[in-house]
Amino acid sequence: MAKKKKIAVIGAGLGGLAAAARASATGAEVHIFEQSGNPGGKANEIRHEGFRFDTGPSLLTMPFVLEELFADLGKNLQDYIELIPLENLCKYFYPDGTIINAYNDTDKFAREIAENTSDSYETVQNYLKYSEKIYDLTAELFLQKSFLNFDTFLSKQGLSTLLQVQKIDSFRSMHKANSSFFRDGKNIQLFDRYATYNGSNPYEAPATLNIIQHVEYNMGGYTVKGGIFKIAQALLQLNIDMGVNVHFNSKIERILTLDNKVRGIIRKTASGEEIEEVYDIVISNMDVNNTYKFLLQDEDSRPARRYNKMEPSSSAMVFYFGVEGTYPKLETHNILFSRDYQHEFQQLFQDKVCPDDPTVYLYISSKINADDAPENSENWFVMINAPYDNGQNWTEEIDKSRRVILSKISETLGFDISEYIRFERILTPPMIEQLTGSRGGSLYGISSNNRMAAFMRQQNRSNFYRGLYFVGGSAHPGGGIPLVILSGKIAIDQMKKHESFL
Repeated sequence: MAKKKKIAVIGAGLGGLAAAARASATGAEVHIFEQSGNPGGKANEIRHEGFRFDTGPSLLTMPFVLEELFADLGKNLQDYIELIPLENLCKYFYPDGTIINAYNDTDKFAREIAENTSDSYETVQNYLKYSEKIYDLTAELFLQKSFLNFDTFLSKQGLSTLLQVQKIDSFRSMHKANSSFFRDGKNIQLFDRYATYNGSNPYEAPATLNIIQHVEYNMGGYTVKGGIFKIAQALLQLNIDMGVNVHFNSKIERILTLDNKVRGIIRKTASGEEIEEVYDIVISNMDVNNTYKFLLQDEDSRPARRYNKMEPSSSAMVFYFGVEGTYPKLETHNILFSRDYQHEFQQLFQDKVCPDDPTVYLYISSKINADDAPENSENWFVMINAPYDNGQNWTEEIDKSRRVILSKISETLGFDISEYIRFERILTPPMIEQLTGSRGGSLYGISSNNRMAAFMRQQNRSNFYRGLYFVGGSAHPGGGIPLVILSGKIAIDQMKKHESFL
């Protein structure tokens, strides 16, 4: 009888957890190693003085991806978490006082835009149909399969996409495409915002990324009872139920290779002891660049050099505010837009500083999950887009950003909010790198600021190191909860195809 093979998964982020659970169904012995004491990676939580905050992702789209993962393993997602559909996806506040509610109902949303801007109901509906067409042509090809499979492009869907390539709108920027649909700058800004969902610049990123709007508006947005962190906890429990061995407070120091073939790992235990172990396959949920640099200690191979040259995605600066009082003017998800969006992205990607007038995202989960804040209080997750860490003076960036954020919120509410902050914690790009291993704190690996970015992202199976696979936001198909879950599926599909012992 063949010896059971061993698989090491580095990192208990959502991609690593999804890959490990699927890997366990092959009959292999699977081990997850996580340097912190919790699952989730960027999708973690903070608890303090009765306040609970999701640390990263705040919205779930494409819930069928999660449902499929559990169903494929003989489980029912509803036995693990409860999804809550949102009636209002986001409330947008503009500098001139205009407010637009992005309702989950597309008919209601289109009417809201028609009533508050100079664009028509029909324009919104036509735009969402355009976004849906991009999804129909690209979802199977770009989100659910590997580009390493030549068969991907010879499938019926692949050939259909190639024959209609102009309809995926890859030859103009998101901003240019959105400007061709809408006359009102408010709507252009609203839909340009979706470039930030993968850390990119709408003035450079290809309009193919307008697929995101279909996913959010036509498919709907959700949250989770108890918070988004419950997804990480559910995936952890799924792994335990599948017999996966989970090791917290266990940091991987090296991926060991011989003749470009994975042969094992060196890990450090909570006590500081280093242990060398043999594994047949290693799946890295760590940032691709840092996997090459630190785990493989490889900065000279062709894939390492190629990936190191690519522009990292943007990062974030987050203020977690425990706020006294409740604020009915605010929704669960809120955006306070900047006055000059193009200048904001120039500062992020060219100047590499936090914007002087940033767009502020304000997420208040306690409006849905009352237990996330003490009585008569709210938990405010306040985020601005930030450049990846490139040696900036982050003390100065924090001070500057905090002042402008509080000023914008106070102006929106009509009073000084700083007097009501009872608890505060800050997250910066260097801290994100330290906590999650992402290069420079970039949230999504590389940016998508060119039309070939989708093809340049690290594929899920290494074509340089045999037995090495990649999952998570820095690998194909990219960042966001459903995409990192899909990265786990693609990696294991590739593994089952190319590893003969399975």
